[in-house]
Amino acid sequence: MTTPSSAPVAGSLPPAPDAKIAMGWMHTAKFLTTAAQLHHLPPIDVPEIAFVGRSNAGKSTCINTLTQQKQLAFASKKPGRTQHINLFSLGKQGVTDAVLADLPGYGYAAVSRSDKVRWQQVMVNYLVSRPGLTGIVLLCDPRLGLTELDEALLEVVRPRVEEGLKFLIVLTKADKLTRAEQAKVLSITRLQAGGGEVKMFSALKKQGVDEVAQLLWQWAHPVLPATAAPEAAPEPTPETPEDSQPN
Repeated sequence: MTTPSSAPVAGSLPPAPDAKIAMGWMHTAKFLTTAAQLHHLPPIDVPEIAFVGRSNAGKSTCINTLTQQKQLAFASKKPGRTQHINLFSLGKQGVTDAVLADLPGYGYAAVSRSDKVRWQQVMVNYLVSRPGLTGIVLLCDPRLGLTELDEALLEVVRPRVEEGLKFLIVLTKADKLTRAEQAKVLSITRLQAGGGEVKMFSALKKQGVDEVAQLLWQWAHPVLPATAAPEAAPEPTPETPEDSQPN
């Protein structure tokens, strides 16, 4: 898995798997590595899916709920204190077929301005240049909606999304809203998503968990375009008896 990486080959999404298959796949997640700097991350030659969002948007809870592991993604008691990119491998029978990347939360006032600027630059560099990045999951508290920082992130990744990068906005803590409020925020966020998908999510009520897991499975297992078989060389024309007679 540490061979030199390259951009993933574009492909169409396969049919959504059964929820049990997708959730079983997510449950295979294991800690792979952590890095404080982008150049410390290992090259990855399988699809990589990044989780990003404001501090306290429920990112760690979302990852832990999807993987059915309470402590896989570290949730600091002080939002904004986690300042590493953490990678988790996915795959059954010891064969890694995808990687999740948990990026530090942004926008919280508990860290210094210099740290904010440094980590914002690390995140931007990761999102625009990380080879093998297949999809981005943006976590957002629907009670706040997309903030200026969220919208700035959307602008950063827009060129890659237009080139085929998958994008999903997960509206966490859906249990805090009524059904009418959920419908309203879904409608508004879809207009802001710029072509990405939007899903409601509640770790408490398990709302949207299966659907998000199924979509991530699809991202990690694209149907690659069939390659055309090389044309066979024309068979030589057999000689006729006249051709084989000496002059």
